[in-house]
Amino acid sequence: MTTRLSIDNLTKRFGGLVAVGEVSFDVPVDGVTAVIGPNGAGKTTLFSLISGFLPPTEGTIRFEGDDIVGLTPDKLAARGLVRTFQLVQLFPEMSVLDNVKVGQHLHTTSGLLAAVLRPRATREEEKQIETKARELLDLARLTPLADQPAKILSYGQQRLLELVRALAAQPRLILLDEPAAGLDANESKHLAAMIRQIAASGVTVLLIEHDMSLVMSVADRVIVLDFGRKIAEGTPAEVRAHPAVLEAYLGGVEIADV
Repeated sequence: MTTRLSIDNLTKRFGGLVAVGEVSFDVPVDGVTAVIGPNGAGKTTLFSLISGFLPPTEGTIRFEGDDIVGLTPDKLAARGLVRTFQLVQLFPEMSVLDNVKVGQHLHTTSGLLAAVLRPRATREEEKQIETKARELLDLARLTPLADQPAKILSYGQQRLLELVRALAAQPRLILLDEPAAGLDANESKHLAAMIRQIAASGVTVLLIEHDMSLVMSVADRVIVLDFGRKIAEGTPAEVRAHPAVLEAYLGGVEIADV
């Protein structure tokens, strides 16, 4: 298998408004694919279609060869397709560690009775869950805050926590919706390193991002949307020089200058 996700003629209409129009592209198994475009280009709607939060008007979505149109977000997550959001969605009163552990619930085997009686197998599973959660917190440099409530984290730290919680679900494809929003320069640099590490581990990354320096540093392929339609696709270098991209996305300004 060389393609993780395949989008064909994907369209979403809201009355007379075409939010996504006849968009087609493939996301290869390896590496990072970025979706860019101006505000209102249809990027978040596209992610909502892929992740099951919106039904398409037309078109097909295939994940690892299977048609996934009509599947709910929880069923897609169980299959290995996980999404983060523009707005942070954590459990603020729970500890940072427990927020990550929640992300592993799809892969636990203990039922309610076992959770109450806590036999040896359940205790062992809990230990494995905590070990994995702490490894993910190390990745985000959040281990020193593991026992603190999530609400005390800075906004940038909360975004990183949401990312590692999504990773706790053991995705094969992770959709990152503007992961650098609200991050400072150092946090963005660390995020870029995390994304590269995630991709190197075998998880396919598809991201929406406005931070062009981040996109150009981590993406292997870039897809450009404008008014809901795909206007360009290629390597970062190819997209950076594409006339339609320079005009529609940046008004003629070189991407390298942004």
